Amino acid sequence: MSAEIGTVSAVTAPDHDVVVVRPRKMLIASLVGAVVVMALFVAIAVVLRAVQTGVFFRFADQVALVLLGLFIAGGLLLLARPRVRADTEGIEVRNILITRRLPWSLVLRVAFPDGASWARLDLPDDEYLPVLAIQAVDGQRAVDAITRVRALHARSRSSS
Repeated sequence: MSAEIGTVSAVTAPDHDVVVVRPRKMLIASLVGAVVVMALFVAIAVVLRAVQTGVFFRFADQVALVLLGLFIAGGLLLLARPRVRADTEGIEVRNILITRRLPWSLVLRVAFPDGASWARLDLPDDEYLPVLAIQAVDGQRAVDAITRVRALHARSRSSS
């Protein structure tokens, strides 16, 4: 059986639960931002040779502007990368650049501190791992996501 609730999806089998969470508003903002940046840089590159500015721009300059726009848009798209995938054995947290898979035995608590922008996993030795996929700006979707992840954490702690 499969259920989808916004950015939170859960696949349930008789003894295997999987929760996958992605931030919705950050995904939309990064996609729109990347498209706007690319459109802006392409428009500037096209207009660059047509406007008399006192400086002579060549084709290579236009290509360089488009490539610069591609790099900036790619950087914005990195913000759409965060994801959490939790199952009965552990949790995989993919943030902007790094992905970590942790067994539930290492996770002391799934926390969402007051005033925090995103959730975090409290680990031993006063360490924590930010969970950028569960963001406060997503409102009820974040509440649903943190509830499902906490339920998996509690279930794994009680069975061991």
